[in-house]
Amino acid sequence: MNDFSTVIIGGGISGLTCAKYLNEKGYGFMLLEGSDALGGRVRTDKVDGFLLDRGFQVLLTNYPEAKKILNYNNLDLKYFTSGSMIKAEKGFMKMENPFRNKMAYITMAFSSVGSLSDKLKIRKFANDLAEIPDEDFFKMDATDTLTFLKNYGWSDKMINNFFKPFFGGVFLENDLVTSSNFFQFVFKQFFRGDAAIPADGIQAIPEQIAEMIPNNRIRKNSRVKGFEGNQIFLEGGEVLTADKIVVATDPHTSDDLLGETNKRTYNITTCTYFSAESSPLKGEKFIALNPNRRGVVHNVCVPSDISINYGSAGKSLISVSTQGLDRLDERNLTSRIKRELFDWFGAQVNVWKHLKTYHIPESLVQYRAGSVKQDLKLADNLYRCGDYLSYPSLNAAMQTGREVAGMIMEA
Repeated sequence: MNDFSTVIIGGGISGLTCAKYLNEKGYGFMLLEGSDALGGRVRTDKVDGFLLDRGFQVLLTNYPEAKKILNYNNLDLKYFTSGSMIKAEKGFMKMENPFRNKMAYITMAFSSVGSLSDKLKIRKFANDLAEIPDEDFFKMDATDTLTFLKNYGWSDKMINNFFKPFFGGVFLENDLVTSSNFFQFVFKQFFRGDAAIPADGIQAIPEQIAEMIPNNRIRKNSRVKGFEGNQIFLEGGEVLTADKIVVATDPHTSDDLLGETNKRTYNITTCTYFSAESSPLKGEKFIALNPNRRGVVHNVCVPSDISINYGSAGKSLISVSTQGLDRLDERNLTSRIKRELFDWFGAQVNVWKHLKTYHIPESLVQYRAGSVKQDLKLADNLYRCGDYLSYPSLNAAMQTGREVAGMIMEA
């Protein structure tokens, strides 16, 4: 006889979070993960001694759900400088967060990123958002982000130099068609908290959540073929029985298991990693943005400047993010990246060693104005969770996992 009443299918962030909350209250469950490791998209690989996150990812420390369950000290978080470096015709312009660094008011005043009026609007906007509870953002009327920025009064210069490269990188789309209420939520998280990575890679986040769950409640390499009623059928022929089933997989797998056909638009990204003898950003703990959205390179980061553990044998790890170049093969993409970055950093780029390219065609489900949260409870015994059901973020993955656990406990 089973000693669990709930089966959770999928060991990504939402499934792990659901399991964590059920375990906390003594509910019996079994979490089934089809692969050999937990984390879903939040994974880290080791290549030639370097730590490569599967796509450029950061943790926003002000995320309300993350603060509920993660121990930041134990993650040994390493922090970015709040703000960004923006590629200029010669060198870089800095856009620092004045809420995190009081001296940033001086550098902002003399920066050519935008006008003085633009910069004063940044301060006012951040103060206004600080007063809005996080859960209220998604109840607000919304437009696309670009329309919102223009209506707020920011100049084209500020939009093109800062908002498009920065939030285009966050949303993984160039035209800022993403919903303005999600933009406001994310803007608040950046300005009220920090962007960070765990010292030993982004996979430390799901691993920490998994540590809150007994080992005998997690089964890896257990792929589910389907379910009917209260029976779950695994590849290999095993059949499990449970009162409650939670589908916590990626959207495609969820559709297959639930027999649904959903048309979704995804934002695409490609992350290419290089090793170098030294950091091209000279130890600056910023993300370097490209305001030229027709360029190949959208942003550059040196994770080993943030956490030394990402590097190997004293060498630097460089992360380059590109969008919309999914039809280029790896060799041609690498060559184009190097040619473009020659204009940024000079001849040192020629000797960078390509480590690996991660092409992620279904990185984020596009979140446009009018998007609504989908039902998490599908039947008396059937639930689902995942950020694609709400809004694309680590926070939403955790939130939907927590909410499903609450529904199960209230049933």
